[in-house]
Amino acid sequence: MNELKGQSVSESKLRWGILGAGAIADAFVKGVQAGETGEVVAVGSRSLEKAKAFAEPFGISQAHGDYDALLADDGVDIIYIATPHPMHPRWAVRAAKAGKHILCEKPIALNHAQAMVMIEAARAHGVFFMEAFMYRCHPQTAKLFEMLSADVIGDIKYISATFGFAGGYDPDSRLFNNTLGGGGIMDVGCYPVSMCRMIAGAMDGKGYADPVSVDGRGELVETGVDATAAATLKFDNGLIAQVACSVQAGLDNRVVIYGSGGRIVVPNPWLANRDEAEAGLIEVHKGGKVERIEVPADRTSFSYEADVVAHAIAAGKQQVDAPAMSWGDTLGNITTAQKWRAGAGVVYADETPEGQGKMTVTQDPITRRADANMRYGRVDGIDKDISQMVMGCDNQETYTHAAALFDDWLERGGNAFDTAHLYYGGLQERLLGQWLKARGVRDEVVILSKGGHPPDCHPEAISRQLLESQERMLIDHAEIYILHRDNGDVPVGEFVDVLNEQVAAGRIGVFGGSNWSLDRVAQANAYAEKNGKQGFGVLSNNLSLAEMMTPVWDGCLHISDTVSRERIKAMGLPNFAWSSQARGYFLPEELRLRLGLDNYGVWDGPANRSRRQRAYELAEKYNVSPINIAAAYVLCQKFPSFALIGPRSIHETVTSLPALDLELTEEEITWLWDGDQ
Repeated sequence: MNELKGQSVSESKLRWGILGAGAIADAFVKGVQAGETGEVVAVGSRSLEKAKAFAEPFGISQAHGDYDALLADDGVDIIYIATPHPMHPRWAVRAAKAGKHILCEKPIALNHAQAMVMIEAARAHGVFFMEAFMYRCHPQTAKLFEMLSADVIGDIKYISATFGFAGGYDPDSRLFNNTLGGGGIMDVGCYPVSMCRMIAGAMDGKGYADPVSVDGRGELVETGVDATAAATLKFDNGLIAQVACSVQAGLDNRVVIYGSGGRIVVPNPWLANRDEAEAGLIEVHKGGKVERIEVPADRTSFSYEADVVAHAIAAGKQQVDAPAMSWGDTLGNITTAQKWRAGAGVVYADETPEGQGKMTVTQDPITRRADANMRYGRVDGIDKDISQMVMGCDNQETYTHAAALFDDWLERGGNAFDTAHLYYGGLQERLLGQWLKARGVRDEVVILSKGGHPPDCHPEAISRQLLESQERMLIDHAEIYILHRDNGDVPVGEFVDVLNEQVAAGRIGVFGGSNWSLDRVAQANAYAEKNGKQGFGVLSNNLSLAEMMTPVWDGCLHISDTVSRERIKAMGLPNFAWSSQARGYFLPEELRLRLGLDNYGVWDGPANRSRRQRAYELAEKYNVSPINIAAAYVLCQKFPSFALIGPRSIHETVTSLPALDLELTEEEITWLWDGDQ
């Protein structure tokens, strides 16, 4: 568990501030007041009148007429966010920046990207953060989790879980309004998803598990949200779960768990009564008999939830243990719901480039952070500083995912982006282009575009692919263009000629090669000089502290060895190193192996193991991670060296950046590579 950093919490009771004065907030305040660990001291609403009207019946002393005033209240330790879910990211991030702990109503946000931003803000500011699935805090759920972990019904094979009610259709209501994140999946479907994922995790002694596939369907209304929906989830342990939800039909609202030795029925799994305590009941059907296990409860789920939060904070934790919602559980749950929505065809306006416009997922403009530690380099022929770390556009799955990563990158001082015609059939280029246009930041960034990947590594394909790439990215030029591979059957002059044609047309600035031998680069530049043309101005070969033992992909080359590094220094070429951190080779063992044995085998060998050990020793000296040492090794070469990184999350970006604060000496660089020779 992460620990809270320097948070001020009342020694007697946790002091709650309520952000949003709706019906769910009413239920939560009653829950806090019925417990022993907290007190509600303030409420914030969009008008002072509404805040006062909410506060008066509960005897809440402070009423604020806007949310920012609530966050500025020094008498508040923790914020309960009870707004519609599209507003959650903005106020969770602001609460974290204000140093307030956070309990945020479910669903956490519209999608994984927003949840990622929220959690990273909590992590960065050292505050507690939890998604408010109140049933996960009820004694019934704890008992069920205990029983499942004990294999009461043998191997679990199948789950059925539903949550639905019959509501009247109103396109302007929260339940059906697209801009408010309406629909059954988000309002109630997230409950069955969270339950099935908890059960799947309990089977393997874990708090949760994520499905390997989600087959979702839904009936959409005219606003584009789902009224009724169902999905089949498959887990890698063989479990199959079927979930269903509705906001227009009353479902049986129970969970049935089928195992090899019987079944468990939970008649009232969601325990959603907002006013009265609900005792739990779990039925075990086994051997022709039914055992009814009653679970006493003297308060509502909301009251138990408030106490779970208070106890976690008192213990110095930033997140909770199962069965309550940990950060990983929250991210997995919203990802599963997002896949269910995709199958049903539900897209929210705020998830589109047009809907987001120039604002980030927190509805704020992109602003460079005061603590940004990015370093910059220069490439001859480009009149821009270039961030020494370059964001690889090859891991983004959706526009929301890409936008969250790219926004954060720009705010942290990164301005360089690497992509290629090949990646995901053009998806990565399209996502980058949509973001550039929506945010209006094209002039602020440097684009490194690649083309000419086999079998299309020939001059005729290069021009065609370049035009396609720029059409996808909605741009008319790229600052740097790199050939993804070399083709020894093509004379170097033919490549130089066609690239010069594109320079003359204004489509590219500087060009170079990736996975080109230094001999071929030298030949190309000799041809260019002889014929009065522009030559290769950059290289993009693998360079890392771990030498690539076998090619990651066919045709890949590295310049990690001492001879190559000395030669590229003499050539005066900047290198943009792909797999600059050896694809996780310097991570702790349990994380290294998760990346796959095939990948691990590319790097593993006696010399690289010794280099990794030396990286661990130097990391301890500088109080950073070994992977930061590996990245700094690339950045601190004696020639202009840039590192391509491919983060899949903001946290991966954050954990890479400490490398920028390291200035390794020539002696340290030599020692890391050669040891005490």
